[in-house]
Amino acid sequence: MRLWLTAIVLCPLFLSAENPPIGNHRAVYDSKGMLLPWTSWTDALDREMNWYLKCPVESGYPRFVYITFMDGDYRPITRRTDFIPSMQNGMGIISYLKYYAWSGKKNPKILEFARYMGDYLVKESLTPDTGKYPRFTRSTGIREKFPQPADCGTQADKPYEIEPDKGGIAGFALVLLYEQTNDKKYLDQALQNARALVANMGPGDDQRSPWPFRVDYRTGEFHGPVSANMSFNLRLFDKLIEHGNSEFREPRAKLWAWIKNYQIPNLKDGSLWVQFFEDHAEPDNRNAWSPLNLARHLIEKKEELDPEWQKDAKALIEFSIRNFTSIRSGVPICGEQTYDKMPWGGVLSTYGAVLAMYSAATGSDEYKALAYQALNYALYAINDDGCPRENSLEKGRGGWQEDAHTDKVHNYMDAIAAFPDWAR
Repeated sequence: MRLWLTAIVLCPLFLSAENPPIGNHRAVYDSKGMLLPWTSWTDALDREMNWYLKCPVESGYPRFVYITFMDGDYRPITRRTDFIPSMQNGMGIISYLKYYAWSGKKNPKILEFARYMGDYLVKESLTPDTGKYPRFTRSTGIREKFPQPADCGTQADKPYEIEPDKGGIAGFALVLLYEQTNDKKYLDQALQNARALVANMGPGDDQRSPWPFRVDYRTGEFHGPVSANMSFNLRLFDKLIEHGNSEFREPRAKLWAWIKNYQIPNLKDGSLWVQFFEDHAEPDNRNAWSPLNLARHLIEKKEELDPEWQKDAKALIEFSIRNFTSIRSGVPICGEQTYDKMPWGGVLSTYGAVLAMYSAATGSDEYKALAYQALNYALYAINDDGCPRENSLEKGRGGWQEDAHTDKVHNYMDAIAAFPDWAR
């Protein structure tokens, strides 16, 4: 039985209770037991964005730009000094640019904060200008460092390691920021990341991806032969080709051939869908974030990228449902990875957005209710004043900023583009 059918059975059980809590609010269900948002999406997202736009600016940047673990008073969480610059700020740029466009480009401070994130990536988070990956944006680092030291690797990265796919995320976001601002420093850094990726690209096969997961930027020594997140390297190459950089046509074609011929057919086994999150190194650690984001790219590009986009996107979604979903408060939710199936805000909102996009693009309602409930559940993490928690499992404020905020807002923008009524 599909999870959505199970949810229909389970949800009425919650109706007998008097609005049980989810995250920071009492749950609201409709007469059929489907979870509704605690306030309108527009109101919740406006509250969150306004809370972040009040974040103190110190050392040239808002604190959440250089701190991953921040509490509900904009202060660093003392015990966690580790930091994920490329993922946090790359996805943050994408979120802020999409929100800026959706809100009518009326508030220049939103674009200013996107630029703060881009400036940090360009000025503070690069490897030295030596070795195999020179001047490449860092996957991990240390909070409140300007710039990051040469040996700043944290979480599961060794001191001199980078994750090539995170450079793809940062590079793609920087091209988008260049398109909005016409500031060439963002494009230049995107080109630097892309050229380092090309210089270190392998052929890829059924045992390894074109880039490993972790690499010593000095020597090229690596551990983790598979890196699941290849869609953002593909996005980066495509964007740079759009800007006239034909040097990326051949590596782009080779990357897509590997994704299409090896990675997508591997969904049953899943051995080419391991390794994505910075704080994990288990070699068999499959994740939902990477297949869902590839599905997003297929849905956006359709036949231009893949004549079989609908079949392939569905297979990627089904892989995530099969391996990472569970029921919380009567709602089918998606977790991150084999070794952490908690519904953190980034992956849960990604799940909801991609299912919504697929439903809108195909005209099928198969995933529509799943998408809406998952996104509603994630909104319960937001407090009345707009400060979010990193997930909706319990009441609280702050935490891992990528999950609380930067890898979340853009997903609501994509879902609203798919179903505008959800924002009303």
